[in-house]
Amino acid sequence: MPTLTLKVAPLQTPARDRQLAQALTTLTAQLLGKRREVTAVIIEGLPAGHWYVGGDAVRRPTALLEISITAGTNTPEEKAAFVSAAFAELQRQLGEGGPLEEASYVVVRELPATDWGFGGHTQQARKRALVQAK
Repeated sequence: MPTLTLKVAPLQTPARDRQLAQALTTLTAQLLGKRREVTAVIIEGLPAGHWYVGGDAVRRPTALLEISITAGTNTPEEKAAFVSAAFAELQRQLGEGGPLEEASYVVVRELPATDWGFGGHTQQARKRALVQAK
């Protein structure tokens, strides 16, 4: 049940947003073993003039991708592979033949199973229900 929030500048087309959402969902499933059907991707486009690095407006495409996952469900190696692959995908789709702004980021946030969930149930409650069903 990961959630991914992607902020990009400059603004993209709806078709590009869809391509990004599909690619990031696939990477999340393949590299982190997360279920596609409960993976949410939110994309926020910003005009380039609303993004600053070092106090100056960015001159190249820029991205900030944050993914939230349940703490302890992935190894450091899996998270590193995701960061690398997600950045490469952002570069491929947004870079327009050139590099992304150097200060483009991919962030993996781990949340305790007690602190989030979907469908009205925490991840901890879902895990308990699975154990009790066995």
